[in-house]
Amino acid sequence: MVSRPKRIVVIGATGSVGGSVLDICERFPDRFEVVGMAAGSNADSLLALAKKFRARRACLVNPTCETAAKFRAEGIELVSGESGLVWLAEMPEADHVVFASSGTNAIIALQRALEADKDVSLANKESIVAAGPWVMPLVRRPDQLRPVDSEHNAIWQCVRDEPEASANISRIILTASGGPFREWTVGRMQAAAPEDALAHPVWPMGSKITIDSATLMNKGIECIEAMRLFSLPHDRVGAVIHPKSFVHGFVVFKDASTKMIFSRPDMRLPAASALAWPERLPLDGLDEFSMPPMTDWRLDFEEIDAERFPCFGTALEAGRKGGAYPPLLIGADEVAVEAFLEKRIPFLTISNIIELVLQSYSGPSPNSLEDALALIGEGVRLAREICSAIGG
Repeated sequence: MVSRPKRIVVIGATGSVGGSVLDICERFPDRFEVVGMAAGSNADSLLALAKKFRARRACLVNPTCETAAKFRAEGIELVSGESGLVWLAEMPEADHVVFASSGTNAIIALQRALEADKDVSLANKESIVAAGPWVMPLVRRPDQLRPVDSEHNAIWQCVRDEPEASANISRIILTASGGPFREWTVGRMQAAAPEDALAHPVWPMGSKITIDSATLMNKGIECIEAMRLFSLPHDRVGAVIHPKSFVHGFVVFKDASTKMIFSRPDMRLPAASALAWPERLPLDGLDEFSMPPMTDWRLDFEEIDAERFPCFGTALEAGRKGGAYPPLLIGADEVAVEAFLEKRIPFLTISNIIELVLQSYSGPSPNSLEDALALIGEGVRLAREICSAIGG
C-alpha cells in the first residue's frame, strides 16, 4: 500500500505526452500528486492545468508580461526560463520529475534532477541523442531513469529484471507503424503535401514529430537513443515496420530467446509503467486500454525500405559515427522539417538537406554539453544555408 502519493513534476505538461502523464495522475490521486508543471509558452493551458491539479508551482519558459499576475491571482508561484525549469526539477518536495517536452531547453534541468537523486521519466529525445554522454553518467541507481517513449519503455520493461542486461542482450528491435506513406511509391511521396504527412495512422502527436514519423527519421533517432539508454553498439539496435503498432519493441537475448511488450498504442500505458514502477497500475479492466480479440492480433512485420525512407539510414549512420553527427542531425532535421511544413521544399528533399549537412561538417567532436548544444545550432545554420541555396 502506498503510504503517501508520489509528488510529481511534469515538464511539458501541455503537450501530448504530458497530457498522458497527467491523465494517469488524475486516475490515481491516491498514488500521485502533481506539485509542479512547466510549459513553453502556452500560458492559458498551463494555468488551467495547474488549477485543475492544484499544483502550486509552475514554469513558463517564454512568459509574457501579463502572465505572472494571472498565476499569482490563483495562488500559483510562477518562474520562467531554463533556470525556472531547473528550480522545478530540484524542488525538495518533488519525488519524480517527468520530462515530456521536446527540444533542448530542459537538458540542464534533467541533469540537476538526476544529480538530486530524483526519479526521472524521460520522453525527450534530444536529451539523450545530443547530450547522452553528459546525461547518462549522472544516473545513480537502477531504474532512476525511466523511458516513456513507447518503444524505449517496452525495451526497458523487457530488461529491467534481467541481471547484467546489456551483457545478455544480443539485439533490440524497435517497431514503427510506417507512418502515412508506408504504401506510397517514391514518386507519390515526392509530391506529398504537409497535410498528407501529418495524417499519422496511429499516434496523435505534434507536427514536428509527426513529420519525423512520416520520413522515419524519428525511428532512426530512436535507435540512437536506444544505443545510449541501453549501452549497446549501433550494430545491435534496429527497427522494423509493424503497421498495427501492438508490439512496441523486442529484446533478443544471447540464448536466442526473445521478449516483447504488446499493448494498445496509447502513451498512457508507458507513462503509467514509468510513474508507478516497481508496481503496475490496475488498468486491465478498462475497455479503452484492452486489446482487441486475439483473432484480430496481426503480428505483421516489414523491413524498412531505404529508398523510400532514406532518413532512417541517415540517422543510423549518424549513430554509428557518433561524435558531432547526432547533434548535427537534430539541428538539420529541425530546419528541413520546418521548410517542408512551410511548403518551401518537397517532402523527399528533407533527407537531402540533412545528408548535405552531415557531409559538409569537418569540425571536431563535442567535448562538453555546451559543445553538443552548439553543434545542434551548427546543424541549424548549415541546413538554413542549404535551404537558401536550393531556393527553399
